[in-house]
Amino acid sequence: MYSGALFIQQSVGWNLYVSILGLLALTGLCTVTGGLAAVIYLDTFMAFIMIGGVTIMTYIGFHKIGGYNELRIKYMNAVPDEALAGNTTCGIPRPDSFILLRDPINSDLPWPGFLLGQSTASIWYWCADQVIVQRALAAKSLSHAQGGAVIAGYIKIIPLFTMVMPGMISRILFPNDIACVDPEKCLAICGSKAGCSNIALPKLVLEILPSGLRGMMLAVMMAALMSDLTSIFNSASALFTMDIYKNLRKHASTRELMIVGRLFVLVLCIISVLWVPILKDLQGGQLFIYIQAVSSYFAPPIAAVYLIAILWKRSNEVGTFWALIVGFFIGIIRMGLDFSHPTPGCNEPDKRPAIIKHVHYFYFAFILFVVTSIVCVVLSLVTDAPHPEQLIRTTVWTKHDSTIRGDEIKEEHDMDEIDENEMKRRNLCDEELEFHSYVDVIGSRNTGLTVPSLKHSSCWKRVFYFACGFSQNV
Repeated sequence: MYSGALFIQQSVGWNLYVSILGLLALTGLCTVTGGLAAVIYLDTFMAFIMIGGVTIMTYIGFHKIGGYNELRIKYMNAVPDEALAGNTTCGIPRPDSFILLRDPINSDLPWPGFLLGQSTASIWYWCADQVIVQRALAAKSLSHAQGGAVIAGYIKIIPLFTMVMPGMISRILFPNDIACVDPEKCLAICGSKAGCSNIALPKLVLEILPSGLRGMMLAVMMAALMSDLTSIFNSASALFTMDIYKNLRKHASTRELMIVGRLFVLVLCIISVLWVPILKDLQGGQLFIYIQAVSSYFAPPIAAVYLIAILWKRSNEVGTFWALIVGFFIGIIRMGLDFSHPTPGCNEPDKRPAIIKHVHYFYFAFILFVVTSIVCVVLSLVTDAPHPEQLIRTTVWTKHDSTIRGDEIKEEHDMDEIDENEMKRRNLCDEELEFHSYVDVIGSRNTGLTVPSLKHSSCWKRVFYFACGFSQNV
């Protein structure tokens, strides 16, 4: 949401919070009127346009600076006027800017920490993140889901050439904006005193692309950001509604679950807006670093219990639950320390606690992964082993077991009851109300549930039902 608001702010000059509200309004409209199918089709279409657009932008950028060899030379000299005048040593590029595997102790991205710590976040993202899992479960077949994941993995190679290098080109072309060091100047340029590196890509899009392509790229990027927001809101809403609220109110109606899900999305929007002032000045104003750091606080416990669960038959619910709780609280403590002791500015003394100052978040992620794994293994060993039926097709070693589980029989019976009740409702009602958005969110079958007609409802009630995802089919 913050990155999307930056695009709007840079392109049309709106206030950051006005941009956020506009983005949320459009996203809410897409969430209500669309669904998972709309998100998937839109994402697929936009992906081709975006890849083509950023490829053209990268080509134009390299043409302007003279090619890759000139990039290596000019980037190291891309400093703001204050540094050129000798008034400060801030804003000078790191000497290891073109080194992928950097020093394990004194660099901003130590290579052992990256390989060990970032791997845990990647396992969480690709194997357990609801946004990715939701898309995989919506695939036509297992082979389609596997093929989609493989293709996405290949596409993940592209950002080095279409995001990282264009960002470096942007700094070369606009050093006083992207590499600003004076807090007041940075505030005037991008609205953040910590720095303006976050506007590198939108600045490049707006300045070097021709007008038609510029507008198309802005539209595609905004659509992609809105699609991501819609996916996140839908996924979070489904998780809260089905895994938490439904357990608290076991006999809640489908309408009640729908309304609670929409209200939860509203709560998420409010929290997101309130979080923006904190986000702007964290990690030196670098959004990408912030994302990596937060992932390092919360992803390792999920990755640990996921790997243990599929690789070790002895792991059980008790060990997994308490391992997640312990890992979550350790991550919360580290995040709280990070937020209360922000990264010092250039030439400022580093007074942060040693756990933050000397333990990079990548190393912390690996440590958290190990601690969570130990807790899970120990508690699983001292408690009861899982029932053999629970292992059917839930581990790597039992994935080909064809035995039918009891919960599958119960699920089939429940679905038969739902179908039977649905037929009764269809016979009783002349008009039906389809909860299409909700069905899309949880990836379930399109079982057009019915409620009494809204034909004679008040205007406000119809608006309320529409906002909750209800639509009337006559």
